[in-house]
Order: sequence, then C-alpha cells, then structure tokens
Amino acid sequence: MSVLSFRNRQQTKRINRPLLRRVTLFLLRELGVRQYELCFHLVDAEEMARVNEQFLQHTGSTDVITFDHSESPQPHSPVLRGEAFISISDAVAQAKEFRTTWQSELARYVVHALLHLRGYDDLEPKLRREMKREENRLLKRLEANFALRQLALTNTRARKS
Repeated sequence: MSVLSFRNRQQTKRINRPLLRRVTLFLLRELGVRQYELCFHLVDAEEMARVNEQFLQHTGSTDVITFDHSESPQPHSPVLRGEAFISISDAVAQAKEFRTTWQSELARYVVHALLHLRGYDDLEPKLRREMKREENRLLKRLEANFALRQLALTNTRARKS
C-alpha cells in the first residue's frame, strides 16, 4: 500500500496541498516509483534550523532535508520510504535570489527530495551536476503539465464593491 502525506507546519504561505499531491504523484510516476511511504513536512526557517542542527549538526536553515527510511536503500528502487522537510521560508528567499517563484522552488525541492530517495547524491561536483540535470529535466516536465503558480492558495471569496 502506498501512502503520501503532507504536514503543513508553517504560516509563511498558504499552499494548495491537493495540487502539491498531484504534482508529487506525477513525479513518482515519472521516476518509475511503484510503492511509497512518504511524508513531506512543510516548515518555516526556524523549524528547519532545528532539524538541521539536530540531525545534521549544521547551523541555520536550509531548503530541503531528506531522510531515507528504506530498510535497505537501493539506487533507483521502485519502492521509496522516507520523509522530507521543506522550508517554505527558504523557497521564498531563494525565489527572489534566482528570479523565479516560490511555487517553482517548492516544486524543485520536492523533486530534489525524491531524487535523493532514488539514490541521487549531490556531495561531489560530478554527482551534483548529474542530479541537477535530472532535477531540471523533471522541473521542466512539471512546468509543462501543471500551473505551478497555483500551488499558492489564494482566497477566492468574492468581495462586494
């Protein structure tokens, strides 16, 4: 049985979780994943800094941290078990830096987390280039199939004039 959950513990941006679910399911199909138990924690910079310090002994916030919970991780396995912490605050900041949208950054972070769970690594320059190439390819596929700006949940209640 496959399980995909999202825990929104931040208030930086309102997120269209049903669309984020569809985007993630699309990515899982693109990657050939047939079974999964995944949880994505959408957090603010403060919580991300705590996770970063506690588990990686790094100071400060970061964009995404992935934990592989597979019993015996195998590269490019069709079965994924893990969780990812995604900092929406960092997505907003990096979107400004890279002249993109925070929604596109969020999608990139989901791609990045799934690639780590599939066995991609970004610690060495050559591996980082390979991972970045695949990340960019998958992000282009997402942009061709989804209106990523709609990951921002807006208040659609009509107002009286």
